[in-house]
Amino acid sequence: MPVTDLPLFAMLKTRMYWLEERQKLLAENVANADTAGYRGRDLKQLDFNAALRSASSVSSVSSVTLAATAPGHLSGAAGSEATRFASERGGGFEVTPRGNAVTLEEEMMKLAQNQMDHQAATALYARGLGMIKAALGRK
Repeated sequence: MPVTDLPLFAMLKTRMYWLEERQKLLAENVANADTAGYRGRDLKQLDFNAALRSASSVSSVSSVTLAATAPGHLSGAAGSEATRFASERGGGFEVTPRGNAVTLEEEMMKLAQNQMDHQAATALYARGLGMIKAALGRK
């Protein structure tokens, strides 16, 4: 079993993928701040309690398979991590006369928080790998 398949590392990887996808959506919001009728989007928060329950039960992970519903379908890995996160339209409080509901101040605060969360997840991942290396007697 690879070290990265341990529940802690799997959850941290999922968190980092979620934060990367959120960064993309927030950047789109900032880029479209002057687009008429644009409504900002954000990702729904992940339920890490459910992720912990599913990661702790190995049988649920091994039973997932892809279904080929047509003869031309290729067998392969499941979809990327980024495509499995649900997004939601922001119901901004401020709407411009052109119908735009993106507030740059809010988006910049979300971007800063997202960056700090990603740095924290990355640091936890690195520390976890460091502890495993130390336990194995490596530096």
